Order: sequence, then C-alpha cells, then structure tokens
Amino acid sequence: MTISQNGFKLEMYQFSANSPVDMTYQHFSRDDRVLLARLLKTKLRRKEVARLLNKDPVSIWREVERGSRNGKYLPSFSAREARARKTHRRKKIENNGRLKKYVLEKLKAYWSPEQIAGRLRRDGIVICHETVYGYILRHPHLKKYLRCQKGRYRRRHGTKRREKQREYDKKRWIGTRPEIINQRQRIGDWEGDTIVGKGQKQRILTHVERLSGYTLAAKLSVTTAALVTQVTTAQFKRLPRKKRLSITYDNGTEFSNHELTGRNTKTTIYFANPYHSWERGTNENTNGLLRQFFPKKSSFDTITEKDVKKAARMLNHRPRKRLMFTTPFEIFHCTSI
Repeated sequence: MTISQNGFKLEMYQFSANSPVDMTYQHFSRDDRVLLARLLKTKLRRKEVARLLNKDPVSIWREVERGSRNGKYLPSFSAREARARKTHRRKKIENNGRLKKYVLEKLKAYWSPEQIAGRLRRDGIVICHETVYGYILRHPHLKKYLRCQKGRYRRRHGTKRREKQREYDKKRWIGTRPEIINQRQRIGDWEGDTIVGKGQKQRILTHVERLSGYTLAAKLSVTTAALVTQVTTAQFKRLPRKKRLSITYDNGTEFSNHELTGRNTKTTIYFANPYHSWERGTNENTNGLLRQFFPKKSSFDTITEKDVKKAARMLNHRPRKRLMFTTPFEIFHCTSI
C-alpha cells in the first residue's frame, strides 16, 4: 500500500480487517515518530494511523498530545519531552520533598532500601527498592548507611550471566584473527596455555610461536592472573618487537588479565572458542612434548625453574619434520624469515 500526500510517498504493509496485529507495548522510536509526523499530514484517521504503525490508538493520541507544539506534532520535540519524562521518573525521590525527607530519615536510621520501600507500600506509596538504591548511587555519601558497602549494588537475579557477558565482550575472539596469522606466514604469532601438575596448584606456563614452534616456558608456583601477566611480560620483553605480534590463549581464568598483558607486551591477544583446544593446535602439541619431561599426574613440587628451562631448550634444539628437520631455534632466529 502506498500513501501519497503533500509530496510524501510512504510504503506500508497492507493489513486486512481480520489480520492479527501485535499490540504489545513498545516505546516510540525515532523512526516511529518521523513516520507518525508524515502520516498526520495525510487525511487518514487516527485509528488508521495507529493500525499502520502497529500501535494502540490511545498511544497515538497521547504521543501527539505530548509531542505537539503550537498545534503541530514535531518528532524532535516529542523525543526531547520523552527523555525529560524519563529523567523525571528516574529521579522520583529528588522530585518529591516529603518522600526525600522520609528516605533520608530512614537511611540514617540504617533501614535497608527494601525495608524503606516495603514500609512506604504499606502506607499506600508505591516505590521500588531499586529506586532507593538509584537515589543512593546518585548521592554516594549515603552509601555509609548501607550494611553492605562493596561498591555498586548488584541485582539478585542474572548477575553472573551479565558479568560473563561483559567479560566475553571484552575479548578478541579467534574468528576475528587476521588471515596472515591463520596461514602461519610470519614469525611473531604465539599460542599460550598452562600445563597442570598434580593437585593443580603449580603449573607450567607455555608460549609457542606458531610458525617455528619455538617455545617459552616458566614454572608458576601459584596460578594467578597477576603472576601470569608478570611472567609473560618478563619473557616477551626479551624478544625483538617484531617477533611478538599476537598471542592466542585458552579461556582459563589465569589469562583474565589479558588486557594488561597485551599492553605490557605490545601484542594483540585473541582467545580460542571455549572447548576448542584444536584451535591452538601448535601449543597443545608442544605441551604434549613437554609431558615427556613432566608426566601427567606427577607433582611439580620437586621440579625447578631450571628444569623447565632445560626442557624448553631441548625442544627448541630438536629437529622437526614439519620444518624439514631444521630446529625451532634456527627458524625463530633466522633473520631472513
């Protein structure tokens, strides 16, 4: 269906009288307001406009009333008014002197926001406890009256899921890795992981260069993200800048300081997908070779940093079939590659 009026041409879906229309409530978007302004310039009735916009006629009437200036509906003015109303509702306590006085009084008596909201509800004043928390967050000096003062209030439901999503969004994933890394066309792209000893308390941190197979290894007395960052930074700063370009890690918690590690080593850090160990095949294979010296289920309490360095040195000077029986050391330190 095409509506042409005053130079406007609007393409609309054609609804039959019996076609179901989803009337679930949604806020007016910028596009909704622009389209509404154009439809109001036609000779269509409000009910027809509401049907075309998939809105309730009452919602259309309210939107027009709120967004009109000097008798004319203006989309930009309506959007500003909507933002102002939203801000006003958010500051419900600040906008009500008596309510503000009551909330402050009860906070200073060490009532919790939930107790304040519950008491107000008994008195016929409907307010959510999260509104009280929002008021406290806008006035940080009031946090001292809360029993738990560990920073921002965390909602009871879904917190872990949101936290995991935030951490997920911070990472660069292997799917965004440049093709030059995938094709092993240069030296300087590394893969990293840890080898676990008996009891999982002590580990060996390994980094393997993808093209040459050159290995860096270090013993970790404790497995913490801070120590992993410290050791990795010390190892990589000994390498030439052009030979430390990227690292692809496993998703273990020991690599949670990846942003700091990347800044310190001046490398771009990527992560393999969870439970996709084959995406770091070079590192997994090298860790398997190191198991010759440090078997599974063996305790790392008796091994030293010197033992780990010796094992890595032996691997770096061992010829590899995939390298035409040259050694990782020879390939990595060859300036022509």
